[in-house]
Amino acid sequence: MLTLLALVILFALPAGILVLVGLAPGWRFPDLWPERFSIAGIEFLITHRDQIVSSLASSFFYSLATVFVTLIMCLTPAAAFARHPFAGKRLLEALLLTPALVPPMTFAMSLHLVFIKLSLADTVAGVVLILALFSYPYMFRALVAGFQTMGQEFSTCARNLGAGPVAIFWQVELPLLVPAVIAGGSVVFLVAFSEYFLVFLMGGGRCPRLLGFDAFALLFQPVTGGIADLDLPGAAHSPVFILDRTLMRTYRKKAWPDPPPSPRPAIFMAGMNPAHIGS
Repeated sequence: MLTLLALVILFALPAGILVLVGLAPGWRFPDLWPERFSIAGIEFLITHRDQIVSSLASSFFYSLATVFVTLIMCLTPAAAFARHPFAGKRLLEALLLTPALVPPMTFAMSLHLVFIKLSLADTVAGVVLILALFSYPYMFRALVAGFQTMGQEFSTCARNLGAGPVAIFWQVELPLLVPAVIAGGSVVFLVAFSEYFLVFLMGGGRCPRLLGFDAFALLFQPVTGGIADLDLPGAAHSPVFILDRTLMRTYRKKAWPDPPPSPRPAIFMAGMNPAHIGS
């Protein structure tokens, strides 16, 4: 109960403050309480709802596509790093994780010319690819941990029973990797959804997003009266957090169901030999 109460405070209190700030234009430090409230921001959201919904849908599409691409990119390298020792493994792993440490502007400017020569600039494919190249370290680390936790015993048993590589992956390894995929995919989705500069540079301003110039023009107009302070990206991330918790709970129940009660303890307590039962 205390844990649930702490989670409610951690998530509900900041959201309530954001809503309060959105309804109170001009509420600044050191005022403890807003001097006036206004619903101009809510009216602005209703007026421009089509444009905002379109940007949200576009952002969800790019982010989900980025999750799928990073999963395809990281499956084989993660399995190799988790299962096979080799010379220079630490150094190579550090180099693979560098995109998460480099500022997005530095990362994007170095690749922009390459994307132009490959005719990927100003395209949806280019946007998804640059987001995947920037955020794949999060999926990579999650999958490495998933492969290490899973081990190779299940795959070895399936191989001894005659299963091929494809069957082992689809029926044995992938179901066991679901928690790692969910964990890595959640972080990749959040990073891709909240990234603005990479999308604007590689998309050439043609790819609508919630955090694009059109959205900034909407959210920061003076008529909004504080609506720019509302955390619309955070509100969009909330379903991902709920989905993550729901899937994890469902997976745990399916993977580790409660074992049925065994009659053996009662038999042994009575001093009976289980081998003689039914004879």
